[in-house]
Amino acid sequence: MIRNYLKIAWRNLRRNKVYSLINILGLSLGLSCAMLILLYVKDEVSFDMFHENVNNIYRVTQEKTINGKLHKNGNSGYLQGPRFKQNVAGIESFVRIQGGAEDIKKDGAIYSQKVLRVDSTFFSIFSFPLLEGNPKTCLKNPNSIIVSEDFAEKQFGRLNVYGETVMIRQDSIFTPFKVTAIAKNSPQNSSIQFDVLLPFKVSVEDANNDLNWYSYFLNTFVVLNPYSDKTDIEEQMQAFYEKDASGAFKSMIERYGGGQDATMGSYLLQPYSTLHLDTERPAQNGLSNAGNPMYSYILSGIALFVLIIACINFINLTIARSIKRAKEIGIRKVVGGDRKQLIIQFLGESFLLCFMAFAMAIIVVLLVLPVFNELSNKALSFSYLLDFRLILAYLGLFLFTALSAGFYPALVLSKYNPVEILYSRFNIGGKNYLQRFLVVLQFSLASFLIIATFTIYRQFNYLTNADLGYDDSNIISISKGYISKDKAKLFKNELLTDVNIVSVAPNNVGHLWTMAKLANEEEINFSYAVIDESYFPELKIPIVKGRNFSPDHPMDASKNIMVNQAFVEKANWENPIGQTVNFFYNQNEIYQVIGVIKDYHFLSLNQKIEPQLFTMISNISFDNFDIKIKPNSATQSLKHIEESFKKIFPLSPYSYVFKDDVNKEAYQAEAKWRKILLFGALLTIFISCIGLFGLTVLSSEKRTKEIGIRKVLGASVSDVMNILSLDFLKLVAIALAIAIPIAWMASNTWLENYPYRIDIGWKMFVITATLVVIIALITVAFQAIKTALANPINSLRNE
Repeated sequence: MIRNYLKIAWRNLRRNKVYSLINILGLSLGLSCAMLILLYVKDEVSFDMFHENVNNIYRVTQEKTINGKLHKNGNSGYLQGPRFKQNVAGIESFVRIQGGAEDIKKDGAIYSQKVLRVDSTFFSIFSFPLLEGNPKTCLKNPNSIIVSEDFAEKQFGRLNVYGETVMIRQDSIFTPFKVTAIAKNSPQNSSIQFDVLLPFKVSVEDANNDLNWYSYFLNTFVVLNPYSDKTDIEEQMQAFYEKDASGAFKSMIERYGGGQDATMGSYLLQPYSTLHLDTERPAQNGLSNAGNPMYSYILSGIALFVLIIACINFINLTIARSIKRAKEIGIRKVVGGDRKQLIIQFLGESFLLCFMAFAMAIIVVLLVLPVFNELSNKALSFSYLLDFRLILAYLGLFLFTALSAGFYPALVLSKYNPVEILYSRFNIGGKNYLQRFLVVLQFSLASFLIIATFTIYRQFNYLTNADLGYDDSNIISISKGYISKDKAKLFKNELLTDVNIVSVAPNNVGHLWTMAKLANEEEINFSYAVIDESYFPELKIPIVKGRNFSPDHPMDASKNIMVNQAFVEKANWENPIGQTVNFFYNQNEIYQVIGVIKDYHFLSLNQKIEPQLFTMISNISFDNFDIKIKPNSATQSLKHIEESFKKIFPLSPYSYVFKDDVNKEAYQAEAKWRKILLFGALLTIFISCIGLFGLTVLSSEKRTKEIGIRKVLGASVSDVMNILSLDFLKLVAIALAIAIPIAWMASNTWLENYPYRIDIGWKMFVITATLVVIIALITVAFQAIKTALANPINSLRNE
């Protein structure tokens, strides 16, 4: 019997190839979308959970209120780890992690390698497996080095490198470091990524200097006793900190100021499992792969809606198709078939369709996963879905969809009298409120996603094409730390011997931040940049008041400064030229303003332009060269630049970037999320069209005789098309009326995160509405034309 039901089900699917394909395709796309997003969300929430002791690992953080605003800091320094471990009951161990880079020599060549400096307890706290080496002792020797599989292959061309040496520059001498362990590559879902680990070093002087309570440049993690109370330990930490650092705090206030409102701040513990999705404390100083829970919420919402729409479409299309089988059902009832048999028949077809849709969804996920990984910056694999709870969820979804699609049409159709069915004297579906509600829901969501996609696309274009306030074309940037003024001048002169080099501007713009006092004793925070006289002319940054630095004015290198317009505005200066800035913590060094430049975006457009101060003071080094070259001379210029660099800095690694490329890369996240949202919008539109098509079929089947009579009475094909299309256009209009105000509010809320943003105009909503209406008309027109062209005799012959 079951074999017979399956055979009939298969025949029906083959007989209705178009319906079957649309039904299976719609559900499989919805399922594949949900599976991909589940992979992403599962990876996000499982970040760092592979560590065996993850529930007892915490990061030491600090909170401090400054000028009425709460600041949260995830960084710490030399002292927090060892002093809390020694003086707070319940802390079992600690590890400090500091990110950085070291110069490594290989076969005569020198390159820069990212490294982490960590305490010897690193492998006892974190569960990073070693291929070779002792996790307890591998970091004890100050000249030991732990390497990953990737680094071993890169440096030596093999994995068996235990005991080998790596030459690392210490000051100006390359020193051998012995490989004492080989670690497996860090898991993709880890906030700590490393290829090289070096022992953490701290001098006795730094370890005993209480002022280092206020030096923040690394991450400190502690392991708590599993039976201890986190709140109690935080209270102990705070009490000890206030006692131990009180003298250092007073010294800091006396030197740097802070006023009566200055507070020492509070030390807290952050669970290690929450690091990845923490947006208030950025991943830095040894941490990476920072996430944003907003993306998971957005994707989860898309997955939920797409999956619900796909499932309901599947049910609706099954109902629409089952109406065409009304006579088959009537005959079955006449010859003795009962409702149970009809339910089994429809369930057999429904289960077969669902199975095929699920199988196709898995294939789609496997095919699309590499592209999705690239867009989402992940390294996901399908095995992530082989989770017991996820398998149960998909099994439940499979059963729910198959049972719903099979039961509903069988229950509705089997209740009618077979005579009414055979003579087509029945009405199925009533006014179809459910289907109409679904169309409104589908096109509301589709319209919302289209508007959101347009907004993100336009904002991204604005960010990438906006005027930065300077000319970044044909500029090559070379980074090198601690370049003295003499070396910088030597390198600059060497570069300018080539005719393709237009200008050279050494600087350290955007890397230093500090504070100072104005003449009225008001304190101001600003970006502090060291440049030379070529910087502003090279970048074509206008000087709005005063003059530029010049070698003809000796005081420019010692006492004169320049500021941007944001600095002038923050200082409330009406006439900035001649104003003074007091670096009171450096023995009251006072500098005089000689010029004001027009504001430019020295940071990303995602950040507001901050006050900026420029100096040519000689006792601060450069760390970057901006080299302007002639157009279409990159190949020749790069060759000369490399030769000059190796001549002046023979022991330093050489690398370069084009400044305009760096500016574009700053908005990679927006670009990739624009593509993901575009994909979600297109998928939602497609599945919505499938639902609209199903509803059109249902409406056409219901109004067959009405249309036949209208045609007999003289209605044209266009009249019939208008009749069938008008009802659906009303639903689409309702959907747009719902979606547009919601999308407008959501878009404005999202754009508030950007200090520099587009304006949302009415044109975007008109384009969206037009696009949605055209898509709906095309979808409805296919079935409407087919119905309008049908011979009315066929629909009236039974009357």
